[in-house]
Amino acid sequence: MQTLRAPVARAPASSRVARPFAAKPRVARAPVVVVRAELKVGEKLEDYPNYYKVLKTSDNKTISLSSFKGKQPVVLFFYPKAATPGCTKEACRFRDEYSRFTSAGAAVFGISSDSPAENAAFAKANNLPYPLVTDENSILRKTFGIKGDFLGLLPGRQTYVIDVNGKCVMAFNDQLNVEQHVDEALKALATVKVAA
Repeated sequence: MQTLRAPVARAPASSRVARPFAAKPRVARAPVVVVRAELKVGEKLEDYPNYYKVLKTSDNKTISLSSFKGKQPVVLFFYPKAATPGCTKEACRFRDEYSRFTSAGAAVFGISSDSPAENAAFAKANNLPYPLVTDENSILRKTFGIKGDFLGLLPGRQTYVIDVNGKCVMAFNDQLNVEQHVDEALKALATVKVAA
């Protein structure tokens, strides 16, 4: 048994209104942060976006990670939040072992998305001898592909050692064993040349 459908009435062609072409409004786009795969041992930082980015420090200066290439190794430890218990413990351990890092010829930087003022207060309260760097909007963290912890609720705690040629020679991630970041960085530095 066939179902009959009523014909659809259409307006005569002469009465149809032609709609003029309407251009879609342009929407300003936010800057895109290119996330490359997670920075791993053996990779060069120059292959990652934002390696040349100028970053503000807690001592009211600016740095670029690329400026250390050919000069000295860099120890860069990403911490979740200034003045929190775990981050304070980690930063103070880097402070207590700072002379060992400088003896190895390395520059040390802590880095978070805290403002320069928050980092300055954190550095002053704990007598930190190295600068803390502001990673505004976590751009560098995203560029290096540092994963968040606890279902992404907490920024990852990651430490890198970069050799004098700008190559990653150590990548260590552990949210809870905060002092081990220092031990792993010192071990890696023992194998790194100070000059190219």
